[in-house]
Amino acid sequence: MKLKVYSVLLLLVLFLNACSGVNPTPAATVSALTAPAATATHALPTPPVYVTTVPDAETAAHAFLDAWKADDTVTMYGMLTSVSRDAINQDAFTKRYKDVAINITQQSLEYEILSKLTNPSSAQVAYNVTFHTQILGDIKSREMNMGLKLEDAAWRIQWEDGLIMPELHGGNTLRLDYDAPSRGNIYDRNGVGVALHSDIVALGVNVGEMDRNQEGTLLSVLSNLTGKTPDGIRALYMDKPNGTYVAVGEITKEVEKQYLQSLSGLAGLVRSDYSGRFYSQGGIAPHVVGFVSAIRQEEVDQYLRAGYAYGDRVARTGIESWGDQYLAGVKGATLDVYDPQGKPVTRLAKVDRKPSQNIYTTFDSNFQLGAQEALSGFTGALVVMERDTGRVLALVSSPEFDPNAFEGANANSRALLNEIYSTNNTPEYDRATMDGYPLGSVFKVVTIAAALESGVHKPEDTLDCQYKWYGPDSRAYTDWTLEKGFPPSGVLTLVQGLVRSCDPWFYQMGYDLFTQGHEKDVSNMARAFGLGSKTGAVGLFEANGNIPDPTSWPEAVEMAIGQWKVLVNPLQVARFMAAVGNGGTLYEPQVIEKVVDANNNPSLAFQPKVQGKLPIKPEDLALIQQGLRDVVASPRGTAVQVFGGMSIPVYGKTGTAQNDNPGHPHAWFAGYTDAKRTDKPDIAIAVIAENAGEGADISAPIFRRIVELYFLGQPQTIYPWESKFNVTRTPADPSAKTPVPPASGDTGGGAGGNSGGNTDTGGDINLRTATPSK
Repeated sequence: MKLKVYSVLLLLVLFLNACSGVNPTPAATVSALTAPAATATHALPTPPVYVTTVPDAETAAHAFLDAWKADDTVTMYGMLTSVSRDAINQDAFTKRYKDVAINITQQSLEYEILSKLTNPSSAQVAYNVTFHTQILGDIKSREMNMGLKLEDAAWRIQWEDGLIMPELHGGNTLRLDYDAPSRGNIYDRNGVGVALHSDIVALGVNVGEMDRNQEGTLLSVLSNLTGKTPDGIRALYMDKPNGTYVAVGEITKEVEKQYLQSLSGLAGLVRSDYSGRFYSQGGIAPHVVGFVSAIRQEEVDQYLRAGYAYGDRVARTGIESWGDQYLAGVKGATLDVYDPQGKPVTRLAKVDRKPSQNIYTTFDSNFQLGAQEALSGFTGALVVMERDTGRVLALVSSPEFDPNAFEGANANSRALLNEIYSTNNTPEYDRATMDGYPLGSVFKVVTIAAALESGVHKPEDTLDCQYKWYGPDSRAYTDWTLEKGFPPSGVLTLVQGLVRSCDPWFYQMGYDLFTQGHEKDVSNMARAFGLGSKTGAVGLFEANGNIPDPTSWPEAVEMAIGQWKVLVNPLQVARFMAAVGNGGTLYEPQVIEKVVDANNNPSLAFQPKVQGKLPIKPEDLALIQQGLRDVVASPRGTAVQVFGGMSIPVYGKTGTAQNDNPGHPHAWFAGYTDAKRTDKPDIAIAVIAENAGEGADISAPIFRRIVELYFLGQPQTIYPWESKFNVTRTPADPSAKTPVPPASGDTGGGAGGNSGGNTDTGGDINLRTATPSK
């Protein structure tokens, strides 16, 4: 066999030599025919084998479709073939997907890979996509085929419009047309319109064009239409240069027709028509009702995909926002495909519209407006709720704002917005429900409840209430009577300590509870009273406040009088006062009376909602109730002078809370009535006036006015700082109609003055520390 192989090789060598023209030598011939010597042989090396794996086309398809789910068009575009990228730039590619998402109101999508076919340099992946939309429900696309091409060892997508939807192949487009119902209305409990979809007239005056001979008539008519006083309207244009437009207010077109004869011929009066959302009286409970406004530029894509159209108004706050699901109704819509020439090709989807619903609030407009006026001129808040049901009858945050300001079509919008944002008072912020305030001595109701329920103190326990209370480190904590210059209160029982708002008694309670194994009793009682957490009120936007656990006796002492880190809001306070008054039941505050459909059938109606019970024994609760009654009725009560001669039984507590503005405490008064009338349910009220002074000086008179408005229909007593109802004694200008609070510490003329130092005309000064005299 070897000889045969060598013979073949020899012939091959001879053939090659012959071809090259080289004559073989005899030696070479003899050598070739000779059998090889027994020498070592070398095998040829094994050639290396390199295997290149073709990438999986399905993996590439998944990556592309996952990027689509994430709205990541940058990644998607980066996966296209070079030919596809030459055919469409990235901006146009992104816009194509965005336009489709907007036109179908896409919220999300899901896909499914059906099959794949892979060749050495090309592949096809079949898939389908289901679009989840806001308006049209689910749109399930038919099967689509994605072509892929191998470029630079990676699969690239051969893109065309049909990869979004088969119907879009060839450059077809989608068009979504809406059939939207009118927005539903918001009413008060009696059916008086609070927020209406309407044709509206903006009223204003052009300074310089007014006829001074007609000024009285003009002011009278505008006052009747807007609810503003003539002096208040005059103040708007006083000292304004000629040619200035001054906004006055808004009315519905329907009302304008009723007054058309009176309005005609009034020189300088400017009327501008527009359509949209109308908020009566410049805002009835604006913080509760909320407002709508135009879609801002940075929100366009978000809202278009959510089913809004250009020009739609968006619910921003309050009931407008919470109730949008009812007020907006359901839009009807059709989704059609059009070819590049604008001709319809096919209809993909259609939904019918459903009418909007109307919302009735728990407010009476007149009472709510009266409550707003009662707090006007102060920064603060008040809440009125039915004691035995949780129905909110009034909720005021001051300063107020006019929600008509946020309608850009309103000729008065710019002036109103300037009024809202030109100060640091943040009038759109809801002080009744948000972050919260230190509660001051109103919190003593919680502390005495904890002291009684713990057993650490008994009702018959007494303490000699002097000017100072000393801690174990000889630190002195003073009583409010020292600063006010009143005699010390002397020996008091536990409940008398509440009546007299004796700070040393509550320092002692806080200290005893903390040092006798009841470190968290006060904070736990506060949480059981509903403080430190949202009330859960439907339709209201709330903050939790703050009820911490003390970690040292000084913290416990401060907390016992409602200071340290205690933060509450008036809604929470009104709720727990209602619970104290009704026997211990915490109700959910409610501002929604009912929601009704187009046929006035209720889809939601008010029902009292019990949220819990105060963990207080009946006999202890009765003691607290008696203490709250004595605050306003006993000769030694801190608010007796304010409520003297009042026929409606009132229970309450003063509070004067120190804060970050030294020397300007927050004025609190909170309590409830017990009239037991069949025509007027009893109410609970919480009032705070920020940095206004003493609780008995400021908030207690406001509380009284609310009681008078509710039970008697109108105010009966003038505030100490008023010359007549809603007019300050010494207004800064003739147009002033709102009260100016007296400076901190000034009784503002008082409510009958003090009685030989036995009555706290200013409530209670909270925590003070001093070095004890030696």
